[in-house]
Amino acid sequence: MRFLAIVAFLLLAPLAAAPVHAVQPDEIFADSGLEQRAREIFRGVRCLVCQNQSIDDSDAALAQDLRTLIRERLVAGESDEQIHRFLVARYGEFVLLDPPFRPGTWLLWASPVLALLAGIAIAWAALRRRRSPVEPAALSDDERARLAALAASDEEGQ
Repeated sequence: MRFLAIVAFLLLAPLAAAPVHAVQPDEIFADSGLEQRAREIFRGVRCLVCQNQSIDDSDAALAQDLRTLIRERLVAGESDEQIHRFLVARYGEFVLLDPPFRPGTWLLWASPVLALLAGIAIAWAALRRRRSPVEPAALSDDERARLAALAASDEEGQ
C-alpha cells in the first residue's frame, strides 16, 4: 500500500509544478494562430506589478490590461516587433523579460559570469591562505635581549 502511495505521488507531483496561466477564458482568441502569437508575446513581457512573472502567468489587473492592449494591437494587424517597440517606448526596456544585448545591458548580461569569477577568486584566495603556513617574524636584537631577561627573571622566581 505504501508503495502505491509513493508511486501515485511521483506520478502526480509534476502536475503540481505545471505552469498556471492567468489568461481568462473570455480573453482567448477564436483564431488559434493569433492566440499562439499573443501567448508568445505575453511570455516575453514582464508584469510590472509582480516583476518576476510574465503577464501570461500574472493575475494582476495591470497584467490583464496589458494582455488586452496586446490583443487589440494584434487585431489591428501590428507585427510582434511593432508591439514590442510600443511596449518599450511606453514602459522602458524593463518591461521585457529578456532584455536586448547592447552596451546599456552588458553589465546585466555579464553579472552572472562576474559573480562566478568573484566567487572563484575568493575561494582560491582562502585556500591559498590556508595552505601556506605563516612564518614567524625574526626577532630583533632588542626583542631577543628582552626575551632573555624575561626568561632569566622567570627562572629566578622558581
